[in-house]
Amino acid sequence: MTNAADSGTLPAATMTVTTITLDVAELGPDSPLPSVRPLLEPPYEVGDGIPAEIAAGARWGKAPNIYPYALQDGYTRAVGATELTAVVLDNTYLRATFLPQLGGRLWRLTDKKTGKELLHTGDRIQFANLALRNAWFAGGIEFNIGTRGHSPTTCSPLHAGIVRTPDGQDVLRMWEFDRLREVVFQLDAWLPDDSPVLFTAVRVRNPNRHTVPMYWWTNAAVPQTPGTRVIAPAQEAYATDYDGSLARVRPTSVAGVDATWPARNTRAADFFFDLAPDQRRWEVAADDDGDGLALVSSPRLRGRKLFVWGESVGGRRWQEWLRGGPGSLYAEIQSGLAQTQFEHVPLPAGESWQWVEAYGNASLDPAPAHGSWEAAVAHGAARIEELVSEAAVSAALDAAARWADLAPSQPVLAGSGWGALEARRRARAGLPWIDQSGTPFAASTLGPEQAPWVDLLAGGFGSGDRAFSAGSYVRGADWSALLADVAGADALYHRAVQSHADADLGQAAGLYRRALAAGPGPVTGALAHRGLGLVLLATGETVPGLAELRRACQDAPTNRWLLVEALDLAIGHGDPAGALALADAAPESLAGLGRVRFLVALAHARAGAPEVAARMLRDGVEVPDLREGENSITALWREVCPDEDVPGHYQFSMH
Repeated sequence: MTNAADSGTLPAATMTVTTITLDVAELGPDSPLPSVRPLLEPPYEVGDGIPAEIAAGARWGKAPNIYPYALQDGYTRAVGATELTAVVLDNTYLRATFLPQLGGRLWRLTDKKTGKELLHTGDRIQFANLALRNAWFAGGIEFNIGTRGHSPTTCSPLHAGIVRTPDGQDVLRMWEFDRLREVVFQLDAWLPDDSPVLFTAVRVRNPNRHTVPMYWWTNAAVPQTPGTRVIAPAQEAYATDYDGSLARVRPTSVAGVDATWPARNTRAADFFFDLAPDQRRWEVAADDDGDGLALVSSPRLRGRKLFVWGESVGGRRWQEWLRGGPGSLYAEIQSGLAQTQFEHVPLPAGESWQWVEAYGNASLDPAPAHGSWEAAVAHGAARIEELVSEAAVSAALDAAARWADLAPSQPVLAGSGWGALEARRRARAGLPWIDQSGTPFAASTLGPEQAPWVDLLAGGFGSGDRAFSAGSYVRGADWSALLADVAGADALYHRAVQSHADADLGQAAGLYRRALAAGPGPVTGALAHRGLGLVLLATGETVPGLAELRRACQDAPTNRWLLVEALDLAIGHGDPAGALALADAAPESLAGLGRVRFLVALAHARAGAPEVAARMLRDGVEVPDLREGENSITALWREVCPDEDVPGHYQFSMH
């Protein structure tokens, strides 16, 4: 039987805006607490043999916190059928499905010749605490910007539209303003009629008058079978696991194991392949048949990484947790701007960077792919050149540059209003901004979160007769200056928060106290007590700091975020009795939350009642936002039930 491809008459590629239905957990409301606390980064230690460039890049550019973004930690483990906007790109070779509502995730990539899914995916989206803002979900290809970790936008809608180029190519464009680094990023995706690869082009623009630390990693979840091997053109790698070490290794021989086979790794680990500067940038995950995702890019994406969960009980449990139950396993292959994910790279003032990636089926021959490392790399390089030549990637990059500023002709989805607010802020202050023709931030996207700040820009708060939104935050010296001209407790509170986020604790404490003295309302007042409590704890004033947190909970007794934080900090600062008193005073609606139940059990153990903690753990405690690498439940079980094995559902240890 002759198909269109055999006859040389390939059908045109299509791009369809549609919907798909998946079982999705309810994301819940954002936290109303400003994210002023330091980021919880895994520890690391640079060992011998690590280049000075990596060590320096790891020390520079760290974000102190995720402010002004709010945490996304209001989800549960319950899922329900949810209709999501999807954009499907289809040609003879591939079918690609993007989800612009969820960070632009490339959710599925199907090789139509073999029928294989090149990405690990499913019909369920289960949130868990792995991202910078907490909520994250496994599967597909994810695009990460900002700082080390999963992107602030990974569970949020991006602006999206369809661009029609002069030569007739349909391009899916997604874009957003990154509030952490104050840059604009856009992602263009297109599938030419006769192409065996899907192209994506990323552009990051820095409109600021200063250099910003830049971070970008593309993370692809790939199916993991016993026969899956990950191949990249490097002999050595920089490896790290959850003990915090970073060491140079040969990935084919790590503690006697060839770690390029994900299923052979006993522990969770990262391997950053050390590609030579003149080496083509590619990585492949090849299954038993040699099929699997090829991740190929233009030279700017220097880094290549393999992540494995490991075959420990904890690694398996994490995958089950992310799936919502038993099922297939996965590993990740990744590409990034730096050699490792510990580093940031400087994006100079006013500059724009762009690069291209290509995704398709590498279609390797199993024998060389699963043979010696040298044979696998040589064969992989040859097949990559056949799949998408270096010249083809360069041509795609040139094409993306030509149409980067073309306006979308068909809207698909609106993202946040923060880009539109930023455009207004910069116009008022006379600061440089971007050309918005290709990435418009329409005034229509401004919503309730931005409304008080739009009014502030217009001078509408001079009398202080209108309250600011307590859950909507901004950052920047010009905002602080505008707030300084506004009377009232709420303006003082927001100035305090901005100083707190900038680690000016003395200034923050004074402003929090002034806000409280000015007699704020119950919501803002509780948050001001909370902010003052955090500052006092950070400066070693434990007793008054914990007292401020208790007062915050008293002023807003139904605020689950205040209660959880106060319980955690009371226990951590040696006051389990105070934590138990807080829990006893909490309304019943909060007492049953999984995180609250765990903290109460922990407080009982610290207060000298391990039998109560043991009983609670045996009855069952489920913490929906258990953090990646967090071994707290396992550790507590071993402490209070020393003669009993840790139940499988509590085993999240990554070691």
